[in-house]
Amino acid sequence: MEEGALSCLLRSRTMLEQDIKASYLMDHMISDGVLTGDEEEMISKQPTRRDQAVALLELLLRKDNRAYISFYNALVRESYGDLANLLHNNLPLISPEAHKSFSDGGTPYVQTVLSQGGVPQRPVVFVSRPKLVNQVREKLYRLQKEPGWVTVFGMAGSGKSVLAAEAVRDHALIEECFPGGVHWLSIGQLDKPDLLVKIQSLCFRLEQSQDPQSVHRPPSSLDEAKERMRFLMLRRYPRCLLILDDIWDNTVLKTFDIQCRILVTTRDRSLTDSVSGAKYEVAVESGLDEDKALEILALYVNSKPQKLPDDARSIVRECKGSPLVVSLIGALLREFPSRWSYYLRQLQQKQFKRIRKSSSYDYDALDQAMAASIQVLAENHRELYKDLTVLEKDVKVPAKVLSVLWDLEPEEVEDILQEFVNKSLLFRDCHHRPYLYYLHDLQLDFLAEQNRSQIEQHYKDSPPTSGDEECLYWIRFLTYHMAKANLSQELYALMFSLDWVRTKAQIMGPGHLINDYVEHGAILDKEVSRHQFQEFLSLNGHQLEQRPFPDVVQLALSQPHNSEVYRQALLQAQDRASKGKLYFDWLNKSSVESLSRLVVHPHQGSIYSACFSHNGAKIASCGASKTLRVFKSTTGEKLLEIQAHDDEVLCCAFSPDDRLLATCSSDRKVKVWNAERGSLLRVFEEEHEEQVNHCQFTNTTRRLLLATCSNDTFMNLWNLNKPSSQNTMFGHLEPVNHCCFSPDDTYLSTSSSDGTIKLFEVSSANEWKTIDVKSMFPESDEQTEVHVKCSTWSADGKRVICAARNAVFLWDIETNKKVADCSGHLSWVHGVQFSPDGSQLLSCSDDQTVRLWETKKVHTSSAVSLKRDSDVLFNGEVVTVAAADNCNRLQVRDGKTGSVMFQSEEHPSRIRCTCICSQPSAVVDLVSFLQILEVPSGMALATLLGHTKTVLHCQFSPDGQTLITSSEDTTVRVWRWRSAECKVLQGHKEQIRRFTLLSNSPTDTRLLSWSFDGTVKVRHIHTNTHRHRVTAHQGAILACHVSPDGRLFTTTSADRTAKLWSVKDGSLLKICSRDNKDAMDSLHGGWVTDLHFSPDNSLLVSTGGYIKWWDVERGEALQTFYPMGANLKRVHVSPDFSTFITIDSIGILYVLRRVV
Repeated sequence: MEEGALSCLLRSRTMLEQDIKASYLMDHMISDGVLTGDEEEMISKQPTRRDQAVALLELLLRKDNRAYISFYNALVRESYGDLANLLHNNLPLISPEAHKSFSDGGTPYVQTVLSQGGVPQRPVVFVSRPKLVNQVREKLYRLQKEPGWVTVFGMAGSGKSVLAAEAVRDHALIEECFPGGVHWLSIGQLDKPDLLVKIQSLCFRLEQSQDPQSVHRPPSSLDEAKERMRFLMLRRYPRCLLILDDIWDNTVLKTFDIQCRILVTTRDRSLTDSVSGAKYEVAVESGLDEDKALEILALYVNSKPQKLPDDARSIVRECKGSPLVVSLIGALLREFPSRWSYYLRQLQQKQFKRIRKSSSYDYDALDQAMAASIQVLAENHRELYKDLTVLEKDVKVPAKVLSVLWDLEPEEVEDILQEFVNKSLLFRDCHHRPYLYYLHDLQLDFLAEQNRSQIEQHYKDSPPTSGDEECLYWIRFLTYHMAKANLSQELYALMFSLDWVRTKAQIMGPGHLINDYVEHGAILDKEVSRHQFQEFLSLNGHQLEQRPFPDVVQLALSQPHNSEVYRQALLQAQDRASKGKLYFDWLNKSSVESLSRLVVHPHQGSIYSACFSHNGAKIASCGASKTLRVFKSTTGEKLLEIQAHDDEVLCCAFSPDDRLLATCSSDRKVKVWNAERGSLLRVFEEEHEEQVNHCQFTNTTRRLLLATCSNDTFMNLWNLNKPSSQNTMFGHLEPVNHCCFSPDDTYLSTSSSDGTIKLFEVSSANEWKTIDVKSMFPESDEQTEVHVKCSTWSADGKRVICAARNAVFLWDIETNKKVADCSGHLSWVHGVQFSPDGSQLLSCSDDQTVRLWETKKVHTSSAVSLKRDSDVLFNGEVVTVAAADNCNRLQVRDGKTGSVMFQSEEHPSRIRCTCICSQPSAVVDLVSFLQILEVPSGMALATLLGHTKTVLHCQFSPDGQTLITSSEDTTVRVWRWRSAECKVLQGHKEQIRRFTLLSNSPTDTRLLSWSFDGTVKVRHIHTNTHRHRVTAHQGAILACHVSPDGRLFTTTSADRTAKLWSVKDGSLLKICSRDNKDAMDSLHGGWVTDLHFSPDNSLLVSTGGYIKWWDVERGEALQTFYPMGANLKRVHVSPDFSTFITIDSIGILYVLRRVV
C-alpha cells in the first residue's frame, strides 16, 4: 500500500474503529476479492463490534492499494460518507510504478531527512514486521499536534532499534508530523561526562544544519545542554522528532524533558514515569514468528526458506525466534554455511559465548547482552533475580510461588516482580488473576548457565515447600529442580518413597507422577526401583483418581513381594497395624500377572472411545462427559481438553498425520478439530438419521477419507473437502457401533449389535466377509443379546481384535478363529485399538478407565479364569478353595499359593455352585442334578436327582454326612447323600439365593434362608418347623449373615437398604438406608452381595465392587481392598477373622491375610 494511503489509515484509525461495523463492509470487500472467507471468519470471531473493527483495520494495513480502494468504496456504499471523506484525498492510483516507487521503504526525500538526522540505515539482512511498525507509526501520529513520548520497549535483542528506524521511514509521517526532521541519538549505558559529549554532538549537528557559518561554544554542563536543546527544539526545529535509542536510566530522560517530540527505545517500560507530557507505549514481542525468522536465516545464507535444513527450524524454536539470536547465528552461517548443527548444539548446551559477532549490535556476544540487563538492578534485587533460575521453561507462576522461595510477603514480591517486568527481565500474563509471571527461554538458559552451582546449594540447604494451593509449583516441579541440580541421591530418596507418591498423587494426580519417572529415567534407571514404582502407578492410577483418596499403603500391598513398593508398604502397614489400623496382604498375588500396562481415568462417566495418535505418543479419549481429552500414552498426563459436543461424545480419531482429530456424537454431528490447538475446523451434520457411533480416518493421507457409522445401520465415507458424504455402505440389520480401515485402506471392518463383524471393500462398497462373534458366547440366549461394540486391525492386516460385553477377543482373519482373549475391565468395553507398531492394545470401558495392554502377553495368556461361585475350607493354617473355571471344570486350589490341587474333567454344561468338606470331597452342580466327587482322585461318590431347576447354593453339614441345597425351584433340600434320602423344605415364593446354618453345633439344626421374594425364614431342617418368617425387604435380598454368637442377622437388598434383625424373635432392630443410589454404590462399587461379622461383633466385612471392613459401632469404613475385577459375589472368612478369600468377575482368586 502506498505510504500516503497507509498514513491516512493510521491518522484516521481511531475514528474508524469507533464508528464502523465491520460485518457491513466485509461483504463488499469479499466481492472485490481483497478479503478471504477465512479472514472474514477470523474477524467475526472477535467478541465486540469495536474488536471486529480493530481486527479489520489491522488486516487492512497489511494489504495493498486495491484493499484501500475497496474499503473506501464499501464506506460509501454503507453510508459512511464522513469517514469516506477522510480517505478520499489519499486514494492511490493502481499502477506498477506506484508499487515500484516505494519498494525500498522510502522516497529520496525520506532518505535525505533520515541521513541528515543520523538515523541508521536498514540492516543488510532485513525482514519487515508490518504489524509492529504500524503500531509505532500510529503512536507517532499522536504527536502531530502536541509534544510527548513514545516508548518502544522489549527484552534484549527483540529488535527495538530496527523497528524504530523503520517506523520513521515513511514520507507522509515525516511530512505531516515531523517536517523539522528526525534526529537519532544512541545513548546506552553512559555516565554524565559521556552523556554530555553525546548532547554536544547533537547540538553541533542541529546548529550546523541551520547556519553553517554560525559557531557556538559547546554547552559545558548537562543543565546548559538541556537549555540549549530546549531553544533549538522549540525555536529552530519546532516540529521535529528526537529518537533516543537504548535508554537505561530515567536521569537521562530528565535531561531531554524539554517539551518536544521524543521516541525512546528501552528495556524498561517505566522510564518515562519520571518525565512530563503525553505518553504512549508499544511493546515489542520477544520473538519473530517462525516464517519471519527462517526468512532472515535464508537471506544470510542466500537461500530460500523452504530449502533450509531441519536444523534451521530447530534453531528458531530453541531461541523462540529472538531477532538478536537469529541475526547473530545468521551472520556466523554466512561465513560457515555448513555449521547449522554446530550452532544448534551451542544453543542447546547454553554456550552463549560462542554465539558472537554482529557488526550491527553493541554487544559482541549473546551472554554480554543478557548480563547487561541484569547489572542495572540493585544488588539485592540482582540476587533475587538469579533465584528465578529454579523456574521451569514455559511455566507461568503466581507471586505466591516466589514468596515461598524468597520468604517475603506477597505484596513485597509483587513490587519486585513489577520492577523486573518494567525492565523487560520478566514477562507477566495479565489475563489471569492473580497475575502469572514467566521468563523467556533465553533469559532462563542464561541464568541457569551462570548460576549452576548456586542451584545445587539452594536445594541442598532446604527445598522450598508449601501447602498453599497457589504454590503447587513446588510439588509439581521439585523433581525437575533436583535433576537439574544433579542431586541424584536426593532424587532417588524422594521418588522411591511411598510417602512422596501419596503426597504428589493426592495433589497433582498420578499422570504427573508417572511422567516424572519417564522424564528422569536416565537418572533413575541406575536403581531397579524405578520400574517398580512406575508400574505401580501405571496400574493403579485409576484408583488414585478416586475421591475420597484411597489408602496408598493398602494399594501397594498388592505389588509383587520382591518390589521395593511392597517392602515399604509392608513396613508401614506393620507399624500402623500395631496402632490398631487394618491392612491386608494379598498372599497369592504371585500367581496373577496383569496384562495391562497402564490404566488411566481421564473422564467422569463412561468412556466410549480412545485412540492412539499415529506416532504412538498420544491418546485421545471421549465419553459421557461430552469432552475430548488428549494425554500422553506413556504417563496419562493431560495435554488438551475440549468441550466437544452438546451431547455424549461417542468416538474420536486422529488423522494419519496427527494434525486433525475427528469426533462424533449423539447429536448426529461429526466434527473435525485441530489436534494441537483444539480449534474447530469442520462440522458435518444431518447426513445420518440417528446418533453417529463411530468415526475413523484412512491410515494414509494419499486419499484422506473419514468413515462414520450410525444407529441407522449405515456407514458413510466423507471427503473433508466436500459438504456431503461420497459413498454409503449397508448390510447390518442392527445399529453399527464401530468401523475401522484395514492398514492399507483396502477394507473397512464394521461391528454391529446384530452380533457380527462385516468386512467391506472400500473401493466398491461391497461386503467381503462376515464374522459371527455371537457364537463365542454359548451361554447367551435370545433375551441376552451379544453387541459387538468395536473391532480394529493389527498392523500386518492379518488379525482383527474386537470387544463384546466386558471381553476383548483377538481374531485371525485367515483361519477365521479366535487367537486369544483378555480380561480386566469391570464393565462393557466400548473401544479397542492396536498401537501403530502393534506392541500394545488400547481399550476403554464403562468402568471409566482406559487400559493399555501388551500384545505379546495377550497372545500367550491361557485366559483360564475361575467362576465366582466358590467354597473355602479353613483347617488351621491350611486353606482349600473349590471353584469352577470358565471351561466348566471343578478346581481345588491351595489357598495360600493358588496352585491347583485337583481339576476335574470338562463338563458339558456350566457348574453353578460348589462346596467342600473336610473328608475332603467336593460337590458339583450340573444344572438340575448333583455330583459328589472324591478329591484328589476325582472318583464320583454319588449322583443326586431331585431339583427341577438350577441349584444356586449348597453346603455340607459340619460332620460332612448331610448336604443342603437351595434352588431356583423355590425349595431347600436336605440330603443324606450316601443313601440319597432327601427332605424338601418349602415356603418361599421365588428362587432361594442362599442359606446358612445358624450354628456349627450338631445339635442345633436351625437354618436361615433368604429369597428373591424379600423374605427370610428360620426353621429346623429335620422337622421343617418354622421359627420365624420375616418379610425383610420390598426387593430381592442380596446378602444375609448371622453374627458369630447367633443372636443377630443382617440383610441387604436391591431396595437400597440394609437391616439388622434379632434371630430370637425376628424383630427389626435397625435400618441403614441411603436416598441416593450413586452414593450407596460409591461405598462398594455396586450392590452389597455378602456380609460377615468378626467373632466379637466389633468388625464387619462386606463385598460388592470392592471388599470393605467396617467398625460396627461407629459405622465407619476402616479399609478398602480394590480387586482387579469387580462384582464380588461372596467373601469367605476364617474363624479368627484374619483371612479373607474371594473371586472377582474376571476370575482372579484373592487370599487376603490381615497384617499384624
